[in-house]
Amino acid sequence: MTAVKNAKKKAEEKPQASGLGLDSIGDLSGLLNEPEAVARGGGPLELPLDLIDEDPQQPRTADNPGFSPESIEEIGQTIKDRGVKSPISVRENPEVEGRYIINHGARRYRGSKWAEKTAIPAFIDNDYNHADQVIENLQRNELTPREIADFIGRELATGKKKSEIAREIGKSPAFVTQHVTLLDLPDPIAKAFNTGRANDVTVVNELVTAFKKNPEEVGAWLADDSQELTRGSVKLLREFLEDKRRQGDEDERDPNTVDALIGKTDAEAEEGEQGPEGVEEVEGGNTTKEKKEADPDKLKKAIIQVEHDGRPARLILNKRPPAEGWAWLQYEDDGMEFEADLIQVKLVALIEG
Repeated sequence: MTAVKNAKKKAEEKPQASGLGLDSIGDLSGLLNEPEAVARGGGPLELPLDLIDEDPQQPRTADNPGFSPESIEEIGQTIKDRGVKSPISVRENPEVEGRYIINHGARRYRGSKWAEKTAIPAFIDNDYNHADQVIENLQRNELTPREIADFIGRELATGKKKSEIAREIGKSPAFVTQHVTLLDLPDPIAKAFNTGRANDVTVVNELVTAFKKNPEEVGAWLADDSQELTRGSVKLLREFLEDKRRQGDEDERDPNTVDALIGKTDAEAEEGEQGPEGVEEVEGGNTTKEKKEADPDKLKKAIIQVEHDGRPARLILNKRPPAEGWAWLQYEDDGMEFEADLIQVKLVALIEG
């Protein structure tokens, strides 16, 4: 039986003496031999470090800044001087009796080992899961975007929907969608992300959107290592590419395309200027032409304005949604495109584009 269980058993079996007589402290030597043992007054246990294992599936990876040697030395020096002030959380190892797995507190655990401590204050919480680990680290801003994305990817692999994951970790569906994008980045963007040039998840998502439409231009832009990757610079890039695309569309426009401003095709407009053949002549040299009136009850182009996560957006009507009850949206402020559960979307207006 482990030292912890022995201590618990002794604490339960020992008769309770009354008053402050010597008999009430007669067995202190037993406690001194097992200092790691007892949770006093409902407080934390002092668990031996050699009975504790780190969670192999914990969300923070080895290259997390909080796990760097410098960071561990820093917290270790504090623990060496003042001890561990906040107990770690552990759960019983279901596969090895008497051992524990860290729920939260890996840095304090590593710092204690650095400080050559033999035990650490800990609470046992067997109801802890990996979603709890992510939530706690998110609240402390201790997870990198890659670590968040990897967790979401593992949860998706179990069959969970993005909306379920969002609810579990207390984030919006857009937050989950943005991080899912990090799991499968185009090579030029993946290089910028993995080397630390682009750490902002929103910037990465905007680059992905631009890359889908203009892969060569975005790839060349990213190849310039001196180019700063900020929200402002990426927004300017997207606006430049959008203007370039519009100019190209105008240069290559089908002559049968109806101009929304004048209600005529390019060919019809040219005929009107040059005087087309076969037009019926009437007295006074005037001509008559049939003019097709636009149907006032029909929209030439519908734009559906919505609100998502407190931000103005519009529905993207020409992209297939990932599932029933979902749709593609584009934020009005930064142009980011993303998938969203329509339950989270508020209809604002239907206008003509």
